[in-house]
Amino acid sequence: MSNQPNPSISSNQQTILVTGGRGAVARGLTALLHARGVPYRLASREPDSPGTVRCDLTDPSTFPGALAGIRSVFLYAEASGIEGFVKEAVAAGVEHVVLLSSSSVLSPDAAESPLAAAHLAVERALEASPLRTTMLRPGAFAGNARGWAWSLKAGRPVHLPYPGSHCDAIHEADIAEAAFAVLTDPGLGGRAYTLTGPHSLTFATQIAVIGRVLGRPTAFEEVSAEQWKSEVDGYIPGPYADALLDYWAASDGLPAELTDAVEQLTGHPARSFESWVEEHAAEFAPTA
Repeated sequence: MSNQPNPSISSNQQTILVTGGRGAVARGLTALLHARGVPYRLASREPDSPGTVRCDLTDPSTFPGALAGIRSVFLYAEASGIEGFVKEAVAAGVEHVVLLSSSSVLSPDAAESPLAAAHLAVERALEASPLRTTMLRPGAFAGNARGWAWSLKAGRPVHLPYPGSHCDAIHEADIAEAAFAVLTDPGLGGRAYTLTGPHSLTFATQIAVIGRVLGRPTAFEEVSAEQWKSEVDGYIPGPYADALLDYWAASDGLPAELTDAVEQLTGHPARSFESWVEEHAAEFAPTA
């Protein structure tokens, strides 16, 4: 989707391509661009709204049309087509790419981890290119809590193999605002930012926060890694499930390292996990 600049925006401002158009961060980013009159083009593998162009990051044939006339890109990390995307972006005259990466790339074994390998491969491809690149490396999305919604809606305890595992629970709106900042302020680009929420919370604490916001009891039940893996079989591929279990085991009882990058980029402290739950409380409400 491409919107026209308002009178307060320079007429020569260049259009930004926003990929992953159905994702929460992309939706938040395009809302900010629209509100500020910044021209953009929304792209998705499966366009579901008028004006959205098709850009399947695994299909190089969709790149030329999406990139025509584009000078900046907000890019989701898809490794399988990144070489073709870089080639087409350079040919199209793209000057700046803002990558939605992951803090998992900072792990010593990132190249071997199913959770980090794709992000790392895309980072390396961009770093090897002539494109000016900004890396946004968020930790755990607050929205990951949606994985507990079914149990909580049914009034059942959430099964957790490592209830004491910590994460930094970052609000997707903060990631969108950070992306907006680096896309519209040239002085902020060309570097990497590790984005975190304001607190390190255990899974058990997050479930308690959901209960406080909902005003009703919420509970968890500690289960073995083997039981949890069998319960998610069919939803989470085995290698990813194993990688998650390893990550949770490593962070069990170990607070997440926090940064002030969100405040640095947006001018305000990172939003709390509680604020995210308040905005999404209906998703955890009991079924009728």
